Amino acid sequence: MGVNATVLAIDAGNSKTDVAVIGPDGTLLSSVRGGGFQPATAGIGTAVDVLASAVGAALSQARASGQPVDSVEHVSACLANADLPVEERALAEALRDRAWGRTVEVRNDTFALLRAGVDEPRGVAVVCGAGINCVGMVPDGRTARFPAIGRISGDWGGGSGLAEEAMWFASRAEDGRGEPTELARTLPAHFGLDSMYALIEAVHLGHIDFERRHELTPVLFATGAAGDPVARGLVHRLADEVVAMASVALTRLGLLNEAAPVVLGGSVLAARHPELDGRIAELLAERAPAAVISVVREPPVLGAGLLGLDRTGAAPEVHDRLRAQYG
Repeated sequence: MGVNATVLAIDAGNSKTDVAVIGPDGTLLSSVRGGGFQPATAGIGTAVDVLASAVGAALSQARASGQPVDSVEHVSACLANADLPVEERALAEALRDRAWGRTVEVRNDTFALLRAGVDEPRGVAVVCGAGINCVGMVPDGRTARFPAIGRISGDWGGGSGLAEEAMWFASRAEDGRGEPTELARTLPAHFGLDSMYALIEAVHLGHIDFERRHELTPVLFATGAAGDPVARGLVHRLADEVVAMASVALTRLGLLNEAAPVVLGGSVLAARHPELDGRIAELLAERAPAAVISVVREPPVLGAGLLGLDRTGAAPEVHDRLRAQYG
């Protein structure tokens, strides 16, 4: 399949979609950004329409540049909200109906982040942005993953979850139900308010959009870095969760005692908070001493493209050429 295989790579998150058309030799023929992908709220058809707009623009851009794009061999789509295999299958069927390529593979978007951060399809990735997730893979095709749907699937962490936990502790500190914490001052101060009561009221009445709660996550880390024990406890708990997910995934794939990559990504982990980074390194050294930690810098659409090249059997130099263009 790899000789004349053009790959259409899609990395679709809740807030934006990146699409790339990749030539048979690994040349990036076009790159387009589109809107967010939200099948859970918009429905699969409407969500795929958003993808279709970006895909159409990417294919048109590639052809307009004079590149020969007669057909796409493989569609490699890494999609947010594809949390379960049954959801991946439903989304793959919806993409096949659009006839963008001869073959289609849909994965959760965390696989794109992982593949962008490793030289071969081998290792584990933990992403912590709005939520938290972890996946792993090895070259023989085996994978490790979690449902990552939220508290009902055992998850804890992510920017939104951390912000809510911080507000919980801060609220109880202010009214006397909980132990004292500087969060009771720093969280409302972020919004120019003088008390947690004022912050609770503003959020409850919609004067502050509930979606803005993620802004409190950096405040939590700053408060912890200043020495507040409650805030530091939440930071340490997040590190515990990251290492728990990574070590379980490594174990499932038989990589726990090997020099396997553990790739970290997402806005919270990419921010490189010293307390969090240090705690993750310390705990992972205890549970998986051979693991090699890195923070992915490349865009996840690169990972979707590399997964597509893996699938088409492209040569190593083709992978290298694509990676170099995102260098």
